[in-house]
Amino acid sequence: MENVKLVKVKKPQDVNIIIGQAHFIKTVEDLYEALITSSPSLKFGIAFCESSGPCLVRYDGNDKELIECAVENARNIGAGHMFFIALKEGYPINVLNRIKMVQEVCRIFCATANDVEVIVYQSLQGRGILGVVDGFSPKGVETEEDIEKRKQFLRNIGYKR
Repeated sequence: MENVKLVKVKKPQDVNIIIGQAHFIKTVEDLYEALITSSPSLKFGIAFCESSGPCLVRYDGNDKELIECAVENARNIGAGHMFFIALKEGYPINVLNRIKMVQEVCRIFCATANDVEVIVYQSLQGRGILGVVDGFSPKGVETEEDIEKRKQFLRNIGYKR
């Protein structure tokens, strides 16, 4: 279909992203508050595509590089009411519930450090996100050794005891 396209997310390798949809101009400020109060060491940038009035990309954050990353990706995706968050010094698991609790947030499409492609539909009115391709397809099923490695990894990074 010629109205459907893939938009490749551009980000530094060590950056996690969250892509979602919200519905109101104060989304940027409320997402900022949710993120800044979650961890004093979290670095982030937020961009939000306003879908009425002046239809601007609204932005905020506490790290210039991450703000630029969020704005560039929001502009490239260009879907109404979508938001893009770029994170460092923390993980989506640390902030995802806070983001989901922001009153304006309608949905989360992905929260990941993987390579991401966003599936976008272009209509005469504007653009909408149909979904995302998050990472790569499975190459097999984990073995007993893989299970042990997974469990050890979670303990090494402090998420399990």
